[in-house]
Amino acid sequence: MNPGMRILMMVGIALCLTTVAYADQGTATFYTPPYVPSACYGFQDEGTMIAAASAPIYNNGAACGKMYQITCTGGTNQGVAQPCKSGSVTVKVVDLCPSPGCQATLDLSQEAFSAIADPDAGKINIDYVEV
Repeated sequence: MNPGMRILMMVGIALCLTTVAYADQGTATFYTPPYVPSACYGFQDEGTMIAAASAPIYNNGAACGKMYQITCTGGTNQGVAQPCKSGSVTVKVVDLCPSPGCQATLDLSQEAFSAIADPDAGKINIDYVEV
């Protein structure tokens, strides 16, 4: 392999590792329509690629409007053994997932959850990063 290709390949690997290094780990569940009203936007429709954030992320509303890229990393042994689909989904925080009922770091819309995992799993492990 010529030196230029070797350098290009090393830079590519470094960029991939950097992205992984900054991802937070957590869990995701999903909720079903209707998605309004929401804590952040009231009755304003924000689409279907949305999420409700657990209290630490929600931070008294500071997370409203923030976008997160979510990637399924595996099952939680509470449902389907291999629930993940390839790829990731980007969601907008529009709501609070209130304690003590909140069972995940992020509660995704059914559409967002279905884009990255089998809904029959119910709850998955995720990597998430603000974008």
